[in-house]
Amino acid sequence: MALTAADVVVPLSGYARRLHAVAGPRHHVASPLGAWLLLALCAPASQGETRESLNGVLGCDSADAAELAAGLLAAPHPVVPAAAGVWHRNTTSETLARWLSGLPPQVETGPLTTQAALDDWARRHTFDLIERFPINIDASVYLVIATVLATRVSWERPFDLAPASALGPSSPWAEELSQVLRTPEGPEHEQFVAATQAAGDVAVHAALARRGLLVASVAADPDVPAGDVLAAAYELAPALATGRSVARRSLFDLPLGDGPLWAISERTAPIKSGAPREERCTAVLPAWTAHSELGLTDPSLGFAAAAHALAPGDPWQARQAAMARYSRTGGQPRSHAVPYPVIATSVTGQAAAARASSASHPDILTALRSSHRVSHGRAVTMTAPGRMRTAAAP
Repeated sequence: MALTAADVVVPLSGYARRLHAVAGPRHHVASPLGAWLLLALCAPASQGETRESLNGVLGCDSADAAELAAGLLAAPHPVVPAAAGVWHRNTTSETLARWLSGLPPQVETGPLTTQAALDDWARRHTFDLIERFPINIDASVYLVIATVLATRVSWERPFDLAPASALGPSSPWAEELSQVLRTPEGPEHEQFVAATQAAGDVAVHAALARRGLLVASVAADPDVPAGDVLAAAYELAPALATGRSVARRSLFDLPLGDGPLWAISERTAPIKSGAPREERCTAVLPAWTAHSELGLTDPSLGFAAAAHALAPGDPWQARQAAMARYSRTGGQPRSHAVPYPVIATSVTGQAAAARASSASHPDILTALRSSHRVSHGRAVTMTAPGRMRTAAAP
């Protein structure tokens, strides 16, 4: 049976927990799919215990992972272009030759030349947002493998603007910003409280983008470990995108007052519908931009096993560069800001390189993760003027 993109959800969720655990609790932006895709392309070269190790990291059989990777490269989403490349020189390994011959035809292959050529490849496939290839190339490098993912989308309906004070007094952004994004009314933006196994009650905002994308944001109590919040996000986002049921909490089951994720109040107001009560939610969050570079050498991420399969005994390096932007104006300079549709941009590039045995390879790890605040409102709607309950969440 042919595998589809939906089959990658469960393996990717497990790999995401691994990747973000390595990145640690600091603010960062990363792409589990980008790293998983690179690893999946390398996996067919593995055998024996190395393949068993990669199967565990990938969350599925290596052959299935390779098939999924080939499918994603052959038929990417129209607004999420993906690319992969392999460059080499002075390679006489039979294992490497067999692996190269079995790569999907969408993988660009060729001789390894210069740093400038790889920098140009990274720019061409990332909207010019990643200007430099994640790995430095010198004479000792004889094999480079890379993947990139990029998306730049506009919401179906732009956010409204709100004063930064709408984030609430506990938000660290409230005093640093003048304006933030507020969700408008309409089906293009959905916000609610969900009950999850991984992170308990979480605040959720899902925005529809043009050409069929959905972008989901999930926020949990500050005491919940980041890995559990990510697990909740990977549980919720595919369900929302595919129309599966989600365990939504009624706002009337939550206590009134301020909390770390939302503030709920109640008031009397006229109503329009005939329902006995009604809930209303609004999300408020800052626009943000984040850049990260992440080392991928931790054994739990699988690249050590992949390097052993392709270049046994030789030094190797693996890194990811990522950039993400969530902006109403599409990243225009403040002095030239105009009311363009909201733009969400995400770009990631990751690469692994094998070096001659005498080379050294310093690993550099820096990380930055952005956060945003969600606000919710709820209202009781009655056939005559009655109680209205409103919630706002950071």
